[in-house]
Amino acid sequence: MALHYKLGKEGETAAVNYLKERSFRILHLNWRYGHLELDIVAQKDDELIVIEVKTRSGNWDSPESAVTGLKISRIVTATDCYIKHFDIDLPVRFDVICITGSYPNFQIEHIEDAFYPPMNVY
Repeated sequence: MALHYKLGKEGETAAVNYLKERSFRILHLNWRYGHLELDIVAQKDDELIVIEVKTRSGNWDSPESAVTGLKISRIVTATDCYIKHFDIDLPVRFDVICITGSYPNFQIEHIEDAFYPPMNVY
């Protein structure tokens, strides 16, 4: 297994543990629809929360800077598919969890409402 893939999986596991400790109900991990993917889909307090996890081991750019406009668009499109597929009628929040360092000493930053779905203007 490539080291970056292993680090990413360890980061996602740390994020899931972090969320469970805070009473989030994990609905799906790495949910896919075609080429689209949602890292973590959770629920808390009657709200659907879609969480993008970004893991970095060194002092490179900040993990949250990897959540670009294109990535946001893909997450929002995948979330729309998820909501329709499971017939969900809840408000949606988009969070980012940034994991830095190395296992087991990760530093975790949880950014709630990290972004909002872009509005299409016609």
